[in-house]
Amino acid sequence: MKNNNNVWVLMCSQALTMSIASFLVFLGSIIGRQLAPDPSYATLPVAAFIVGSALATLPVILSMRKFGRKSIFIGCALLSACGSMLAIYGLAQQSFVLFVSAIVVMGLGLAAGQQYRFAAMESVSAEEMATAASRVLIGGIVAAFLGPEIAVLGKNIFEVAYAGSFALLIGLTALAVLVLSFYKETVAVEQTGDDNSRSFSALLAQPVLWVALLSGLAGFAVMSLVMTATPLHMHFENGHSLVATKWVIQSHIVAMFLPSFFVPWLVRRIGELGLISLGAMAFLIMVIAVYSRYEFMNYWVSLVLLGVGWNFLFIGGTTLLPRAYQESEKFKVQAFNDFTIFGIQAVSALMAGWLLASYGWQTLLLVTIPVLSLLAISVVNWRWAEGRIGRNVSS
Repeated sequence: MKNNNNVWVLMCSQALTMSIASFLVFLGSIIGRQLAPDPSYATLPVAAFIVGSALATLPVILSMRKFGRKSIFIGCALLSACGSMLAIYGLAQQSFVLFVSAIVVMGLGLAAGQQYRFAAMESVSAEEMATAASRVLIGGIVAAFLGPEIAVLGKNIFEVAYAGSFALLIGLTALAVLVLSFYKETVAVEQTGDDNSRSFSALLAQPVLWVALLSGLAGFAVMSLVMTATPLHMHFENGHSLVATKWVIQSHIVAMFLPSFFVPWLVRRIGELGLISLGAMAFLIMVIAVYSRYEFMNYWVSLVLLGVGWNFLFIGGTTLLPRAYQESEKFKVQAFNDFTIFGIQAVSALMAGWLLASYGWQTLLLVTIPVLSLLAISVVNWRWAEGRIGRNVSS
């Protein structure tokens, strides 16, 4: 049963739960720099958050298949709140290990939030799927400001710096649980295994699946690598203020979600492949903009392009993915897609601090080029395969 109200519920939930992500992207490496025994470990909290989310992706999606989306959405939000409590304890103990462990737990909890887009797409007709996915992502605009603002607002509430920030985050998570209580299930919980679903090898033989997968993978890998390293390179290595750094990160997160207002129109005009191509172009210009000049505007333009490119690649890949599966194969393909994407995102975040410390900013940026090349190859392969099918049908 379709339920358009779910899209609005999920958009509000996105605004609240994704504030956890923007909060940690802004604050994670700053606290990490203060607590870590070595500066090269400074980005580990951000990486730990992404690793936690990647590790939970398969269990979360398979649990939704058995228990439904709503109960898992709410349970994971509560798990994030437990992670915030552990983070407060880790800060009080000035323990880097405890703090990183807390962030892993928060990542585990946020894994369900990555499924909001699929839940929204299931709540509308096929023609409205791109609009539903885009509308959910609009909630990220609120998250872009809300997360970093409560990080700064709560810094000095308690004697321990930033403990109050995590306390405010717990309140935000409680509000997300309340909003999610209004979500209505649109698909029956599955009681049996797949009857007529194709084998995994048959699914992987589809070129369209690889274009959808690599679009999301390139979006998250490049975004995670550059975004995780930016606060360190900007604030610590080039002396920009914390306020300036916060503004660049907030602008980046707004740019990740603001294009969602007009992406459905773009998809109707140029299709998913056109959207994906624009996203890849935005990434290439991003690399050029901040490759050798490190003024505030270089960072700002680069991070805005990084956000726009991510949005185009993510929505393009998400709306393309349903072409690769039947209803009975949905959870299997979604699980494979998200586990791969968020696993690579975790690797990128882990590499960011090490690459920056060991090889420098320019090498870190150049690492993104092979990822975009793989995406280009997959697109060419899909177009060639479709052309071959068309020629066979006409003959």
